[in-house]
Amino acid sequence: DALPLPLYLANTVVLPLFFSVVYYLLLQWREKIRNSTPLHILSFSEISALIIFFASFIYLLGFIGIGFVQSLIFPRSEILDDEEIIEDLDQLMLNEDTRAAPCAAAPPPMITSPKPENKIIENQLPPTQLSSEEDEEMVKSVVEGKIPSYALESKLGDCGRAAAIRREALQRITGKSLAGLPLEGFNYDAILGQCCEMPVGYVQIPVGIAGPLLLNGAEYSVPMATTEGCLIASTNRGCKAIYVSGGATCTVLRDGMTRAPVVRFATARRAAELKFFLEDPLNFETLSHVFNSSSRFGRLQTIKCAIAGKNLYMRFTCSTGDAMGMNMVSKGVQNVMDFLTKEFPDMDVIGISGNYCSDKKPAAVNWIEGRGKSVVCEAVIKEEIVKKVLKTDVASLVELNMLKNLTGSAMAGALGGFNAHASNIVSAVFIATGQDPAQNVESSSCITMVEAVNDGKDLHISVTMPSIEVGTVGGGTQL
Repeated sequence: DALPLPLYLANTVVLPLFFSVVYYLLLQWREKIRNSTPLHILSFSEISALIIFFASFIYLLGFIGIGFVQSLIFPRSEILDDEEIIEDLDQLMLNEDTRAAPCAAAPPPMITSPKPENKIIENQLPPTQLSSEEDEEMVKSVVEGKIPSYALESKLGDCGRAAAIRREALQRITGKSLAGLPLEGFNYDAILGQCCEMPVGYVQIPVGIAGPLLLNGAEYSVPMATTEGCLIASTNRGCKAIYVSGGATCTVLRDGMTRAPVVRFATARRAAELKFFLEDPLNFETLSHVFNSSSRFGRLQTIKCAIAGKNLYMRFTCSTGDAMGMNMVSKGVQNVMDFLTKEFPDMDVIGISGNYCSDKKPAAVNWIEGRGKSVVCEAVIKEEIVKKVLKTDVASLVELNMLKNLTGSAMAGALGGFNAHASNIVSAVFIATGQDPAQNVESSSCITMVEAVNDGKDLHISVTMPSIEVGTVGGGTQL
């Protein structure tokens, strides 16, 4: 450093010193003006004060000094040369470290010296290790706009290489480093055309296990991906309370994904005529045949309509097998729209989704009619388990649930939020199992009911969740 003192000591000394000499000089000059003494006649103490004033002023110009003073004493090139020497020494130490790994099967550790923060200088970003001069030319072409970034996979035929080139081009364009974002160790071929476009890396989220959860007589370990401390621990405690009390039971009430296109007519009467046509049981078989022809698994269940003026919203519900089924139901709806266009040529299809579905939004229609899987689960927790595992008593839990989850949520005007934190667990499980995290919005809709049973000794608890949107095939479930 340019200063002999640490930064915090230098600041502690310089700041009071600066204001002290300013105050002293002002007093001295005021006295000279009163006595008509020439200002250029200075005493030794005044000369010393002026020197201290200018020195501390220069220090403060550099905003607590270090950067400004260093730029005067050490040229910028020398600072960069020192950093390069340190990096070269680090690399040399790595090359000379030939010690065997403690375990034969363990990979050699990546040892790096800690780097100070904010060391990256514009136009001197740490480059991605490109495999060839051809890759370097590709990066330059992307930066110059000659090759679209989205076309790298199709042009190169190598998704991992495309991600590395796109990443380096992004660093050069933005002047920002992506060193903190992992690149290696991910199968980019698995997400091509399915999960993520134009990747430049991936995010690491820790996955923990809660359980075992005893449900319908079977034991399950529940994977949860989260960065919230204590979430898995508290979930695991709940699983333990359920397990030692004999387990929980679950019943699927409904299973059907929805899509609701919106169409427009010249008059409200014509919109009503289509509504009556769709709701006529005589036409349902024909519409089902048209819908079901789009998939081996999608089967039309119901069509419910709502009118807003000249606009008609048609909510199609269909079973989707093991898939979450959003694309499946959309294809079936498109087939029906093509069929209806022939029957109602004056119908104007505004959108394949009119938000009456309703997807990724809290909506009363999902809370009442359901979407995806509608389930109810229940368990009876014994009195001694409530005290020993949950660290409370039955009466307190019943009161808390009523005042918080029911009354409190009603006071807040909640829609489907009559629970403590269902979205925490739903989100963690969704991320860990490759579901769509955005569908946590409606999938977390839940009402928790708690009451005392068996003469007030035990606790009956249930959760009713009408719109859990999950699948075991498709989307991110393959990852």
